[in-house]
Amino acid sequence: MNYKVHKQAAKPGPERLMSVLVAPHVTEKTAQNLQLRNQYTFRVRRDATRLEVRAAVELMFDVKVAGVQVVNEPGKSRRFGRTPGRTQDWKKAYVSLADGQSIDYEAAAGKA
Repeated sequence: MNYKVHKQAAKPGPERLMSVLVAPHVTEKTAQNLQLRNQYTFRVRRDATRLEVRAAVELMFDVKVAGVQVVNEPGKSRRFGRTPGRTQDWKKAYVSLADGQSIDYEAAAGKA
């Protein structure tokens, strides 16, 4: 009998985790999520997984993550002069922190 054996994915190294988060994503909606749900939003690499995002946030900001939701955002149709085109697709991650945890971007920028 041929059974498929699933390999457990290797843990990503610190070099990979440091490149998972691209930038914080700040809008009115994300500011409201921060106040009401203690939920931060980040632009992440398009090939990043939930587990990588969780590990990257915990590594970079020294906080405890309660949950991660990722969303693939499609690019938009744009015109570049006469030529029709498209902006790039991207991925964002909503990161919920445990109670009492918060992220200080200025302190994290000074640490890096």
